[in-house]
Amino acid sequence: MTELLSLVSEVGDDALLIVFFVFLRVGAAVAILPVVGEQSIPKRVRLVIALCFTAIITPAVFSLFSEVEPTFASALSFLFSEVISGLAIGLSLRLFIHSLQIAGSIAAQSTSLSQIFGGAAAEPQPAIGHLFLVAGLAIAVSFGLHVQAVELLVYSYEILEPGRFPDGAEFSAWGVHRIGRAFGLAFSLAAPFVIASLIYNTAMGVINRAMPQLMVSFVGAPAITAGGLVLLFVTTPLILRVWMSALTYFLNNPFGISP
Repeated sequence: MTELLSLVSEVGDDALLIVFFVFLRVGAAVAILPVVGEQSIPKRVRLVIALCFTAIITPAVFSLFSEVEPTFASALSFLFSEVISGLAIGLSLRLFIHSLQIAGSIAAQSTSLSQIFGGAAAEPQPAIGHLFLVAGLAIAVSFGLHVQAVELLVYSYEILEPGRFPDGAEFSAWGVHRIGRAFGLAFSLAAPFVIASLIYNTAMGVINRAMPQLMVSFVGAPAITAGGLVLLFVTTPLILRVWMSALTYFLNNPFGISP
């Protein structure tokens, strides 16, 4: 009986160590994931979410840790590699939120809406960036972002093997590509507002050239503000649809190089 209890204790210790290693990656990712990692969510709630994700993911990846030896060196290697992998996964999804915020800032500055609707978020945001953020998060949750995030974390163990540091060159190339895509997506989302601003400023310049006595700023300011609000009302559904399509594409191919 004593030998049996000793064997069960050893198996339990190994399983607990594996659960801890999985929690390192999941916890780091959950800390900055969209929706569940927002600053407005209490830390205790985020901790519970991370533990729930760990309980779901551990059985799916348990076999990958079969060769783990509970030594100090292996524990130290897992401590750093798993946290880095989790942060990379979380940041890759967080960049889509930053795309919405950047697009909102560009649109706001282009149409003189930089102070309207601003300041309602945990972090100060100019203009309609907060509207894009809240709408994007709501749509992502309605499409099952939490389920897709779990699938992404499970799939990440096939690419980012547990206990091994990612290849520096490939990892950096992937990260630079994701950041570049985030800024490109942000500008694409704000393109209607930038085009409208270009047309407005060109028209104001022509009018001012033809009629120097006319105070074009007083005449044009209400027009660009009203036009910006109308453009916001018309283009927001399309903007969010394009953003959600980009997010879905990334979740289907998270570690690939998108066109």
